Amino acid sequence: MKYTIILEKEEEGGYSAQCLELPEAISQGETKEEALKNIKEAIELVLEVLQEEVKALGKTAEISAVEVSA
Repeated sequence: MKYTIILEKEEEGGYSAQCLELPEAISQGETKEEALKNIKEAIELVLEVLQEEVKALGKTAEISAVEVSA
């Protein structure tokens, strides 16, 4: 699955990264490549936590995907 990332150069150096679809996924790195690697890990961790939260709800909840045309 692909996610949209905002990659920003920071004034004090390095880069920050945030996932638009998962606002909880935020990271940084000294280089663009490091920031992208780190945001990928952050996204994976957020998804793991969300999956555990859904499991805790039992059979009353599920995760689904929807597609919206602009």
